Amino acid sequence: MFGNWRKALSVYFDRRMLVMVLLGFSSGFPLLLVFGTLNLWLKDSGVPLAMIGLFSLVKAPYSLKWVWSPVIDRVKLPLFSRLGRRRGWALFTQLWLMLAIWGMAVTNPAQTPMLMAGWAFVVTLASASQDIVLDAYRIESFSNREQGAGVAVFVLGYRVGSIFSGAIALYLAAVMSWEDVYKIMAAGAVVGMAAILCSKEPKKEENYVEVRCEGNWYQRFACFIKKAVYCPFADFMSRPNWVLILLFVFLYRMSDSYIAPMMYPFYDDMGFSKVEIASISKVFGVVATIVGALIGGAVVSRLGILKSLLFCGILQGLSNLVFVAQAYAGHSVPMLMLTISVENITSGLGTAAFVAYLSSLCNVAYTATQYALLSSLMTLARDVFAATSGFMAAAVSWPMFFTITSVMALPGLLLLLYIISKEGSIGGTETNEKA
Repeated sequence: MFGNWRKALSVYFDRRMLVMVLLGFSSGFPLLLVFGTLNLWLKDSGVPLAMIGLFSLVKAPYSLKWVWSPVIDRVKLPLFSRLGRRRGWALFTQLWLMLAIWGMAVTNPAQTPMLMAGWAFVVTLASASQDIVLDAYRIESFSNREQGAGVAVFVLGYRVGSIFSGAIALYLAAVMSWEDVYKIMAAGAVVGMAAILCSKEPKKEENYVEVRCEGNWYQRFACFIKKAVYCPFADFMSRPNWVLILLFVFLYRMSDSYIAPMMYPFYDDMGFSKVEIASISKVFGVVATIVGALIGGAVVSRLGILKSLLFCGILQGLSNLVFVAQAYAGHSVPMLMLTISVENITSGLGTAAFVAYLSSLCNVAYTATQYALLSSLMTLARDVFAATSGFMAAAVSWPMFFTITSVMALPGLLLLLYIISKEGSIGGTETNEKA
């Protein structure tokens, strides 16, 4: 028994995992530079609050990245093609990211706020494009059983990147100008560049026949659209039970997503100070999420994706009941530490298993496009359905609210059991594993 778990944990000592940590860092550090950290710079510069609020619009590319993902999936960059399609695009987006952050650094937001917004939008566009190619690179680098571990170390790097552009940037801002801080942040892109240059292009067996586009410009364009946009959709819809798969993707993390908007209002109602919430959620929360993701990666490696989905899904649903205990305990710091630890560990477990599952659904011929679409559907479930959580929280007590959200895990779990019993697998996740 323990030998099997040692074998499952040994996946973390693969050289590819170090590359994933560094790429996770590269993916994680840009977000706060156009959101939280930037907002503080704008406030320090005297930019009106109304204008600061409008800056949130620059994050739109993160939600719309599926629109141009087919281009990244199918087009080889002329000057970077010698590195391979994935590594070439990754290096290009990282150079783009570095230059755009430098552009923010040399812009005065008090004098030219619209120019700063423009640079922030360019950073977001580069970051979203980098996410597309890094997700594809990660998926194509691991077998299905290794996907969970790959996700776990990527999350670890992502969190470290967020700390770099969040806490470390704020510490630096206390002793130097914001311009110098952002110049240092621009250098953060070097981490991803080093990882890409020291890594190899993933080997993949593409399950499609390459068709050369010939004819006039209109015919070639129509051919490209068919290959880049139509074929990924058609390929996915050719799977058995593809509608049920999409419904499952929407439902699986519903209970976890539904409580997210209400967590801080709940802590406030329990009488916790902002310092208590920040200290415990940022210290215990971040560490617990990383621990959960690492455990989740080992669970996927040991049990396989399907059993891991079921195991982690049950834990996610049950973890909401810890908030019921917190509601009755009231202002108890030890209980809050336990609550946040349990919530974030199970969330990390669920993230590793679920992202591994989404990754396994992608045909490596269309990895970037299909993963961008699936992750967008996951985001839709989180952002749209969870928007109603405040109405429920206002209508019932906190213990009842968290009990109901725990029950919300059942539809996704029942659908998972149904698809397994009907097909024996979900979209072929346990078959056709790469060597």
